[in-house]
Amino acid sequence: MKITDLRATTVAVPLEAPLRHSNGAHWGRFVRTIVEVETDEGLVGLGELGGGGQSAEAAIAGLKPYLVGHDPLQLEQLRWKVMNPTASLYNNRLQLHAAIEMACMDVAGKFLGIRACDLIGGSLREEIPFASYIFYRYRDEKTGLGGETTPDEIVAHAKDLVARYGFTVHKLKGGVFPPGHDVEVMQALGAAFPEAKLRLDPNSVWTVEEAVRVAKAIGNLNNDYFEDPTWGLEGMRRLRKAIDIPTATNTVVVNFEQLAANIRLEAVDVVLLDTTFWGGLRQAHKAGTVLETFQYGASVHSSGELGIQLASMLHLGAALPNLGFAADAHYHHLTDDIIAGGKLAYRNGKIALPKGRGLGVELDRDKVAQYAAYYREMGGYAYDRDPGRPDWYCVMPETNYADPGKGGRLPR
Repeated sequence: MKITDLRATTVAVPLEAPLRHSNGAHWGRFVRTIVEVETDEGLVGLGELGGGGQSAEAAIAGLKPYLVGHDPLQLEQLRWKVMNPTASLYNNRLQLHAAIEMACMDVAGKFLGIRACDLIGGSLREEIPFASYIFYRYRDEKTGLGGETTPDEIVAHAKDLVARYGFTVHKLKGGVFPPGHDVEVMQALGAAFPEAKLRLDPNSVWTVEEAVRVAKAIGNLNNDYFEDPTWGLEGMRRLRKAIDIPTATNTVVVNFEQLAANIRLEAVDVVLLDTTFWGGLRQAHKAGTVLETFQYGASVHSSGELGIQLASMLHLGAALPNLGFAADAHYHHLTDDIIAGGKLAYRNGKIALPKGRGLGVELDRDKVAQYAAYYREMGGYAYDRDPGRPDWYCVMPETNYADPGKGGRLPR
């Protein structure tokens, strides 16, 4: 089997409401680039990477001469052809490789009649649990959804998510407002859901000392872990020694050099593995086996997925023996998807592993065309900027927080 064509299409899919985070915002849509690998067997494999638009499409097109004629079953050759570590210093190809490898594993599974997870050892579970992933949201003026800022509003939002999807783990994306506000919201969530596990993730914007103070203020809660409250392996190491809550990261352990350093330093307890950030599904799974060897926790990270990447996350979660925590997903914030049959369904806070060959999902070509046109209409957005605070930009550690008293409405 040989690759005969490689193509990319950028789409934008609406969110229920804009999502706020400490480094900026998701401005009411996710921009994703869909990658297709076509072979001489007439099979097409699907991959996905975040954002990029025309630049991502051009970068994928630039790799076509490297890959036409490549056998997609040769995944280790693919890794070296695309993301040789020295060559990648000059043109960071890690996330490009992730999407292409995803598509090659999809097409390999279709060719062999097996699932993507069977290429990395098979499945240990047929459904993957997910956390609710709660954001402070701006209100969507067209739908009226969103606008949650206060503890009561966040609790009401969480109750709605539980009713719709059955979540039993709640993760708050904090760091937008002063730390004391996040503490109030976490305490309110703990009171409303005494049996649920809780997580707080301020995206690294606090000092070690502030993170210690917050950890002690929420120490009475049923905390799953404390995710990226401060930046860097050294900051996380200092924090871990000072608090009782397990720590987690998806930002400072995203490659094997950092993983080795983390184990030597005993810096972070739980590593969230991302099928894009790590350079692909195989690399994320390999990192999971290293974590298993050293008895560190692992989970699955979300970087703002549509159904193709979500499928890769499900295959990763199915194959990880040490998946001790519910996975993250932004997926429930989407209003639609580009895969055939519509969005994958949550059942009791879990999503089933797709049953089909490869990744187990296929494109809805009409939806791809619809949301490619929507992307061309709307364009991209600056992830690291806040539409409600046009002169603001994130500095770590943060001191210039948003004002919770102004609520969740965008200025007109």
